[in-house]
Amino acid sequence: MTGWLIFFFLLFLASLAYASYKSYRKNRSSDEFMLAGSNIGTILGFLTFSAALFSAFTFMGMPDFFRVHGVGAWIFLGFSDALMVFFILWFGYALRKRAAEVGYQGVAGFVQSCFQNKWAGYLVFVSSFLFLIPYVAIQIRGISIFLNAAFPDLMPFWGWSALLVMIMLVYSEIGGLKAIMYSDAIQGVILLVVIWIIGVTCLSMAGGVEAGTRAVMESNEALLSLPGPKGLFSSAFLIASTIAIVMIPVSQPQFTTRLVVMKNLKSVHKMAYAVGIFAILVILPTAFIGLYGAVSYADSSTAEFLSSALLFDQANPVAALAVVGLFAACLSTTNAQIFALGTELRSLLKGEDKKKMRITQLAILVFSLIVLVFSTLISDELVLLARVSFAGTSMIAPVVLSAVIFQKPPKSILILSAIALGYFVLSLLGWVPAGFVGLPTDAAMYLILIPATAILMLVHHYNNKKTYAA
Repeated sequence: MTGWLIFFFLLFLASLAYASYKSYRKNRSSDEFMLAGSNIGTILGFLTFSAALFSAFTFMGMPDFFRVHGVGAWIFLGFSDALMVFFILWFGYALRKRAAEVGYQGVAGFVQSCFQNKWAGYLVFVSSFLFLIPYVAIQIRGISIFLNAAFPDLMPFWGWSALLVMIMLVYSEIGGLKAIMYSDAIQGVILLVVIWIIGVTCLSMAGGVEAGTRAVMESNEALLSLPGPKGLFSSAFLIASTIAIVMIPVSQPQFTTRLVVMKNLKSVHKMAYAVGIFAILVILPTAFIGLYGAVSYADSSTAEFLSSALLFDQANPVAALAVVGLFAACLSTTNAQIFALGTELRSLLKGEDKKKMRITQLAILVFSLIVLVFSTLISDELVLLARVSFAGTSMIAPVVLSAVIFQKPPKSILILSAIALGYFVLSLLGWVPAGFVGLPTDAAMYLILIPATAILMLVHHYNNKKTYAA
């Protein structure tokens, strides 16, 4: 397999080098570096959005999620992503219209301008920092687990993580957001091709859908129904997950920015439809891999299952392509999210353009080092950790939505989101009760946050209407 691995890695690195070369511009402005010139077409936009959304956690986390928790994983991610596509159609239009009025350099700066309040921008940045750092670390840990299990004598665990971070820093510093988008496009194609090859192979080794399902039914029938063998897929869990995932374009800045930098609204709409199709195509084979795992590796650890199903049980060329595909997926996603944090910081900075660029590039380095450390501390529950990231950032969704909807957004929304975010963080630390009224924390917070946001927005709208009438 070594020869195939070297071949695919060289091919991948050569494509990255070419993308960096195509993206590099001497004496470019910070807008060109951080926002890719805001002229992204449909195909590149669809691939970069999809690749950032369906990353290493999809490739590795979802098969294991299906194996451990059952068919409810499809409802958790597939159904939620379909709803998110419909939401993008409205949100993309409203966001781009508002961004054209006040300008856009990042979500934090955009919100700060809309609210005319510096604390609004700080709230968005703090939320992004608190929950994107763990999410990026999830990607790095996931691929490091896989590579360390697959090649235990080649490099220690932390060595794989350090290699990923180093390549990510070099690539993003050379090409900026445009280079990251090209990397996303490459990764998206590799991900889709590899996961289908492995999915079909695993389904065949499980004996097909019918035989595999029958084997799962005999060994652990709870995998084929809700709430699953561990009771994870309760109604509260699924509803809260759907809300968090639908809000991703609002609460996760790497996706919000991608909607703004598309060259026109028509491209945004085409991109949204394509993302919906991609979601179905990329999640379905992870169910096949999970079915195979439930049949053949029911009692194995995450690392043992993934290294076997994705590597040792595959033909050499497929196994080598899987390694490169996972590496590309992790690199692409970590790049996008660390770069998004840099974009958010830069949108809050004042002063001369070159100075802001220097500060932003230094911040990206610092963020990357923090991620590297954090990736050694988190657990192996990749999908559940990703879900915590989605839920945490969704606490500030009312702030971004208010900035998009209203010319003068209500300041009360800032207080509401700050309280919700604070409670969610404290619950993760165990300093306040994790959940109440019989619901998990995120579901309970949504039960308060959604109606409270609706009431505040309606009162604000009504008061503004009375003011204009007077």
